[in-house]
Amino acid sequence: MRATVVVAGATSFYMSFGVDDFPVRYAPSCSPRWLSSGVSGTAAHIARVLHTLGDDVRLCTVVGADSPGAVIRHELRRERLLGPGVIGADRSSLGVVLVAPDGRRMGFPHLSPVNDVVYPFDVLASEARDADLVILTNAKFVRPLVSRAAQLALPIAVDLHRISDLDDPYSRPWLDTARVIFCSHERLPVPPREWIARLFDRAPYCVVAGVGMGAQGAIVGTRQGHLVRAEAVAPGGVVNTTGGGDALFATFLHGWLTSGDVKAALQTAVAHAGWKLGHHSPAARSLTPGELRDVTALHPPSIELDHWG
Repeated sequence: MRATVVVAGATSFYMSFGVDDFPVRYAPSCSPRWLSSGVSGTAAHIARVLHTLGDDVRLCTVVGADSPGAVIRHELRRERLLGPGVIGADRSSLGVVLVAPDGRRMGFPHLSPVNDVVYPFDVLASEARDADLVILTNAKFVRPLVSRAAQLALPIAVDLHRISDLDDPYSRPWLDTARVIFCSHERLPVPPREWIARLFDRAPYCVVAGVGMGAQGAIVGTRQGHLVRAEAVAPGGVVNTTGGGDALFATFLHGWLTSGDVKAALQTAVAHAGWKLGHHSPAARSLTPGELRDVTALHPPSIELDHWG
């Protein structure tokens, strides 16, 4: 099944390079262990994953009329992600990522050039026509669109990343409307299992909740009380953990939309995310459906079934 998905959020030009360790020691000049550059950002990465998996993706993002913007547009056009949802601005968002030998990363997203852009709701609504799902990332320029997007009568999905408080005012629009809510375990005040239970109490429309747990894999719960945990795999080792959560989220959504099978969706999502982390630029590489089946078959994440209630 081919799903139609709208993805709204940031697309940035990123430079990533390897450092010897954290904290980084001062030196007036230092050659990186490796260096790569390319188009990334949460929305672009999610859109690339879904498109490579065969979905019809409509990207709603902001790209500047500057040199990085020219590169971004070229890449989006080449990947068939440049469409009516890509609007202009004066400057593009940028980012730098420092990566240690063990794959730990320190990101410096520079989103201020697009944070205050007023994205036209009619563009989002037009792109969402006949869509199966609307992914509204937690970018600042997306936030004003969330409540209005809920009126489109389409399911909304979001990854709230490093959320730590279910009463967080910034996250309220997504918590009030989204049907699928993911986040990272990094700042949770309680264990993921308890967080999922609390999330269902807080988010009235949420039916699927997931938590990415890094080297411990990921866990997903359903409102019916089912809980699925998948252990992490790293078929190519861990080179760069940047974007692992985006890959997990996007691949899960693809599997969930096409099959409705939470267990299978999570298993393939963890396998895809783990495979990506074996590359210097994880956001630039994604598996096709056949490749994902092969990787999952060769390196199947172990699954545990339980209940959160």
